Amino acid sequence: MKFRFTIGRKILLGFGALIFLVLLAFSLTLVTIRKSGEINDKIANLYTPSVDKLQEMRLMITRSKMYLTNWVNIQTSSQDKDKLKRLIDEEYPNMKKDIQTLSKGWSQKDSALIKYIFISCDSLWIMHHQVMNDLNSFDSYDDPSIVFLTKPRVLDEDGDITVQTRNISDLLDHLIRRQYDAASAKRTEMLESFQTLSFVVMLLLIVLPLGGILIAFLTTRSITKPVSFLKGILLSMARGILPHEKIKKRNDEIGEMSVALNSLVDSMKLTTEFAREVGAGNFDSYYKPLSEEDSLGDALLKMREDLRENERVLEAKVIERTEEVVRQKEEIEIQNQKLEIVYKHITDSIRYAKRLQDAILPPSVFVNRLLPESFILFKPKDIVSGDFYWMYEKENRVFVSAVDCTGHGVPGAFMSIVGNNMLNQIVKERPGLNAGQMLDELNILAGKTINQHSEEGAVRDGMDMTLCIFDPITRMMDMAGANNSLYLFRQGELKEYKADKIPIGYVEGNSRSFTNHSIQLEVGDTIYLFSDGYADQFGGPKGKKFMVGQFRTFLNQIHKLPLAEQMQTLDSTIEHWRGNLEQVDDILVIGFRVN
Repeated sequence: MKFRFTIGRKILLGFGALIFLVLLAFSLTLVTIRKSGEINDKIANLYTPSVDKLQEMRLMITRSKMYLTNWVNIQTSSQDKDKLKRLIDEEYPNMKKDIQTLSKGWSQKDSALIKYIFISCDSLWIMHHQVMNDLNSFDSYDDPSIVFLTKPRVLDEDGDITVQTRNISDLLDHLIRRQYDAASAKRTEMLESFQTLSFVVMLLLIVLPLGGILIAFLTTRSITKPVSFLKGILLSMARGILPHEKIKKRNDEIGEMSVALNSLVDSMKLTTEFAREVGAGNFDSYYKPLSEEDSLGDALLKMREDLRENERVLEAKVIERTEEVVRQKEEIEIQNQKLEIVYKHITDSIRYAKRLQDAILPPSVFVNRLLPESFILFKPKDIVSGDFYWMYEKENRVFVSAVDCTGHGVPGAFMSIVGNNMLNQIVKERPGLNAGQMLDELNILAGKTINQHSEEGAVRDGMDMTLCIFDPITRMMDMAGANNSLYLFRQGELKEYKADKIPIGYVEGNSRSFTNHSIQLEVGDTIYLFSDGYADQFGGPKGKKFMVGQFRTFLNQIHKLPLAEQMQTLDSTIEHWRGNLEQVDDILVIGFRVN
């Protein structure tokens, strides 16, 4: 049934609009009140308890340092020692459980930060237990060797326990400020919603009266004027005067009267109905010309026959084309199935290769043990990577290297496995070498292993890398680089140790060797090793490279931050720079701080 916009519906629409605006005002009020209640609940049940718990935890960390200081200075009573043990074994786990429950409602960044704080606290408790075990009796306080090793850790400003306690307190202060800021933002949001509601209500107080007047005016105008017009036509027809203009159709009761007047010319009814049927495809509809001279009727009959023949031809073509399309679709589906099988086999093989490559990378537990304050930002371009990082420990020396092999993806991954094996072979078979000598050995071995069958003038496979050998006791470090330099930040100043412009795997006679840099490190020094993937990434507003200079400036801005926060900042910055562009190369950045 065709919809008619009757006069009653027009009036109903006008009043319906007024009712809708009133309901809109009430709905906005209810939504705002509900939203404000939710925000208030979140402030009361999440942010305020979070701040309280974090402040309690910070006080707990301070108390643990005070208890441990008393433990170290004097042989206290068992009751005082029990306070420290109870704090570590009972109070802290309960506090950790409460904060973990609250952190489910925090932002992802805050959740990651509290996890890092918990990890740092676990490390701090391990240090506490070491001191407690060393000074566990009256005799231990009289042992100079124990006291000499234990007290500086707790009492000195640069002692590892003092530094760890201070770092955790700073992180907790930062997190408390973030929770304060989040609560303030929620309060601002609630205030803005009330301001918006107030504006809407004021607007509706103006719109509703004006809208009611306008709707009443339009409704009256749409009824009174057309009725007066029809009345004039009917009075004229009563006097035998037919109208010269056709009355406009309306989809209401007045429109029905207009159609009745317009249908007086009914001689075209049959012709109009026949044309409509033929246009709809009903070629068997009945039609008889009005007379032998009815040229329009003859033309309509001929048009019906022509359309009937055209439709038959078109139907045959459609059937033929449909059968062809079905055959082509089946062939395409068969080829797609074959391609899916091949793609799955290739992808499965590459993912298995990733597991093999991951197996050669040092595990996080090993990295944290060798370099407690460090991070590794590792972002392969593909499933497998041509970049890899290598760490080794031998004779109280820590070996750290960031390596960039030729290419990326599967070829680079094969090169990374070969490079890792060669480094392990050299450090095992040739102990005592400095960093430059190790790169010399690696260069020769790589030339023999990788490029021994390369033709002269061909592109050779190889590696760019930075290698450091660090003695944690003396803080002396050897460094050598093949095309990749090293950055060292000390008291806000950058020192760059440049690499030799020689790639690993390219041997030109025996005259070229790598320079070894001997560096005396200091506590607080921050060192960075990296491949060229970060600086070479395209992005930004103009789609250009990040560049080495900008990378160096960025490191200068963030090098004083905690190492975990540095990695998050580096990662988010390069992702924002890249935007929707493709990652062009594997990315590897290693940072660690001397303690």
